[in-house]
Amino acid sequence: MSERRMSSNAAVTDLMDRAAELKLETAFDRYQQQQPQCGFGSLGLCCRICWKGPCRVDPFGAGPQKGICGADKHTIVARHLSRMMAAGAGAHSEHGRHILHAMRKLVRGEIKDIYAIKDDKKLLAVAKRMGIETDGRTTLDVAGDVVDATYDDFANQEDDNVMNWLRVCLPPKRIDRLRNLGLLAPNIDMAISQTVARTSIGCDADPANIILGGLRAALCDFNGMALATELSDILFGTPSPVVSEADLGVINENAVNIAVNGHNPLVAEAICEVADSKQARAKTLGAEDGINIVGVCCTGNEALLRHGVPMAANYLSQEMAIVTGAVDAMVVDVQCIMPGITGIADNFHTAVITTHDENKIPGAIHKSVHPENARSAAEAIIDLAFDAYSRRNPSSLHIPEGKETCIVGFSVESSLDVLTRVNLDDPLKPLIDAIVSGDIQGVALFAGCNTTQIDQDANFRELGRELARRDVLLLATGCGAGAFAKDGLMTQKAVADFAGPGLKGVLTKLGEVAGLDGPLPLVFHMGSCVDNSRAVTIATALAEKLDVDLSDLPVVASAPEAMAEKAVAIGSWSVALGFPTHLGNIPQIMGSDQVVSIVTETAKDLFGGYFLVEPDPVAAADKLFAAIQERRKGLGL
Repeated sequence: MSERRMSSNAAVTDLMDRAAELKLETAFDRYQQQQPQCGFGSLGLCCRICWKGPCRVDPFGAGPQKGICGADKHTIVARHLSRMMAAGAGAHSEHGRHILHAMRKLVRGEIKDIYAIKDDKKLLAVAKRMGIETDGRTTLDVAGDVVDATYDDFANQEDDNVMNWLRVCLPPKRIDRLRNLGLLAPNIDMAISQTVARTSIGCDADPANIILGGLRAALCDFNGMALATELSDILFGTPSPVVSEADLGVINENAVNIAVNGHNPLVAEAICEVADSKQARAKTLGAEDGINIVGVCCTGNEALLRHGVPMAANYLSQEMAIVTGAVDAMVVDVQCIMPGITGIADNFHTAVITTHDENKIPGAIHKSVHPENARSAAEAIIDLAFDAYSRRNPSSLHIPEGKETCIVGFSVESSLDVLTRVNLDDPLKPLIDAIVSGDIQGVALFAGCNTTQIDQDANFRELGRELARRDVLLLATGCGAGAFAKDGLMTQKAVADFAGPGLKGVLTKLGEVAGLDGPLPLVFHMGSCVDNSRAVTIATALAEKLDVDLSDLPVVASAPEAMAEKAVAIGSWSVALGFPTHLGNIPQIMGSDQVVSIVTETAKDLFGGYFLVEPDPVAAADKLFAAIQERRKGLGL
């Protein structure tokens, strides 16, 4: 093990030592084995788009300055960046497509078990926003029209049409700005395909034009996230505040522990539904506390917000859940799942179970799950967990004690419900008044994942505390939300410990009207990483209420530990929507000063939003707070 601990979480570092004792190789060890990492790749200067290469450009000017085809460093870096935007858009929109397919099957009567329209009210609200007639119609008829409108966002070929979910989720001022820049693609798949095509050999070589093309795909990433979130709420229920727990200590020695891991809620919903009927069976096997479902990564966030399922780990520590020796089954779906989990599981009794036909892992058991067979598949998966539990070795158990209470479930609807209790006629007014008075200086959305380049969760912890102290309202999604939950920042106590006086007063008032006998939590957990659209929905409502653009609002975003192509896509649409967007680690674009200038300076002129890179969390807080003050000044505050 290196002297660097690589995680700020005590439970994780405890299990890292345990893994070392057992000679288990985890992501933290594999990171050390990769040192030194390729400097050309880190700068974005290694091109593998064709077979004449790979080519690399010397960042110091002493070696080659162009690839074999003649592409210079600016073209190479821009192509890589845009392809990452497209890949991220593909991941999130495919998540949405899975949910959409399930809803279509429900509407057609092809599935009658597990899944149902659980939030009729939200369905009607979504339909009305889309201009779909609802009066005198059945729920399934309305749902059918929502399904058709959503499929159109994957299929429309008319250039002058705005995708339906962009149209209903963004203010007209921002739509017009994006249209004038040529950034509104007719459909999601077209934008992704065009981005891949224009960055292939012999095509677009202009860095600025390449990046603008990538931004078309990034905006489709937002569209895919929005439809995934809204349709999931309709099918599985819209989250409302619930109290749960987070950190590896939620794994229960006296239960059959099933970890749900990935990003798509379809499988986890089925397991949660079926588990209740299997509790008695678990107890007959000797598990006195029955079945204990725990969450990992964003599937864990989905289950946490809708079912109160405790959160065991975020991305970087998913292997550590298995190292406890007490996870009987890790059930995975799609995205952010480490192939290394099967290698760890080989040393224990744990069954790793893949569930999507397009996402398999060598060494795992595959149980194909589809909407039509969700119940029987979930039953079979739980039976595999029972079988594994019967082989559990008590001497291998090593469960850290630490866990934190967390108050979660801040969907747009539940947040507005709290504000409505303050002002029934004008729910947004209490929030606007707090911003105008300065009790809330601005709003920061924390997103993104973990990376081994930064001690796990450390930047979230420090940056969150710094901004809260300065009266900034904190929203979080994905593994960032997991970091805050494990750190105890989603509690009432955290408000007393870390909030500035203005923020503390606002959260206390809102918590009291919500019936909490104390403040709302310091950080609002809004869902999985696909649920970033919730924060934009609130920002859009504020912008329309004030008759301003999104770029005028004192709203910023931060990915303090960005890791994946999905984070590139999220950050890019965040910039395109007008938000100053912080990255806590150095992106793979530093080999081109032109590209750096485009995404920081030119972007600000075009969109009002821009990237700022700052690894130091305190310095990052300074820069984000300065961006908030710039916008406050622009609003005359």
